[in-house]
Amino acid sequence: MKLKRILNYFSKFELTLWISSLVVISVSFFAFDGTSYLSYVASLVGATSLIFCAKGNPIGQVLIIVFSILYGIISYSAAYYGEMLTYMCMSAPMAIYALVSWIRNPYAKGSSEVKVNRVGGREMIFLIFLTAAVTVVFYFVLKYFNTANLLTSTFSVTTSFFAVYLTARRSPYYAVAYAFNDIVLIVLWIMATVKDISYLSVIICFFVFLANDIYSFYNWRKMSKRQAENK
Repeated sequence: MKLKRILNYFSKFELTLWISSLVVISVSFFAFDGTSYLSYVASLVGATSLIFCAKGNPIGQVLIIVFSILYGIISYSAAYYGEMLTYMCMSAPMAIYALVSWIRNPYAKGSSEVKVNRVGGREMIFLIFLTAAVTVVFYFVLKYFNTANLLTSTFSVTTSFFAVYLTARRSPYYAVAYAFNDIVLIVLWIMATVKDISYLSVIICFFVFLANDIYSFYNWRKMSKRQAENK
């Protein structure tokens, strides 16, 4: 997209949210870190991916793939092997699957907006059991690697898997699951910040992500209602 098209594509609120997110991330990075440029770049990519995902645009999934790889590297450096495995082995592959799903299911021919889907009760029950199974497996994997803050890291896997599944299925509730995941990650990185203050910028980053995910849910509900009315 060219700059003018991007400016016209987003609403004034969305542009404000996006730019504010980038500014907050930048200020917090240079104030509390200033050295971990990989974390800084990952945060900017992550914030940008969320505003595109909020619009149901597949570009958001492309950026999530990039963010997952970068965040996996950052997590490895902090000995958060759970986060590394979650993003490298689960979030990134699922984002690829979601990208294919979003591209194959546009709202209209030639549209950059994905068609919103409704996940039924039976599938939700299946998802709950599947998530429980994934959580148990990852718990023992993370325990084997002596993962820091094991229980919190395991719960992060739970919320991440729930979120990426709903994302691939094009459900508005993916954003709710990611919001819960943001809260878990805020707690996780607070624990890391106790030992290294430079990680404070990562905490602020996930607060920014939380605000974006809340808006994503709101906008996807609007998209769902509008698509249903037009249909």
